[in-house]
Amino acid sequence: FDPAGEEPEGTAAALSPRVARLSGDMKRFEGESAPVVILDADGEPLRAGDHDRRFFEAAWVHKKDGVYYFSYSTGDTHYLVYATGDNPVGPFTYQGRILEPVAGWTTHHSIVEFKGKWYLFHHDTTLSGGRNSLRCVKVREIFYDAAGRILPLTD
Repeated sequence: FDPAGEEPEGTAAALSPRVARLSGDMKRFEGESAPVVILDADGEPLRAGDHDRRFFEAAWVHKKDGVYYFSYSTGDTHYLVYATGDNPVGPFTYQGRILEPVAGWTTHHSIVEFKGKWYLFHHDTTLSGGRNSLRCVKVREIFYDAAGRILPLTD
């Protein structure tokens, strides 16, 4: 975190979220927080200049078939993307896009299983005619291929 508000540039490692274990009463952290590492297919950290894949905000983790899925927004490119790992704190390897930019540009979301099906909850501004202060909730079923990859959603 840079208190001056400056992002790293170009080939510098991208900023990442942090993760910490909660205490049993869920009122405090147990131990120190640690950065969540997101790697490319070659095992290298995603770079700050990689606006199509680097973490910006809206982190979510879900587990399916023993795999942890870390999904997030890329920020100014407005993609909802995901990475996978075998541990809830990472490292995670980037896999691809789940959702292209939506009306109202934000890709805050959650992914949950209900009665054996998986759903993406997100929001956009379609019902308000694009007013960002009036977002509507969307829910869409998502699907995984045989290798566990999330199939990208299309309209």
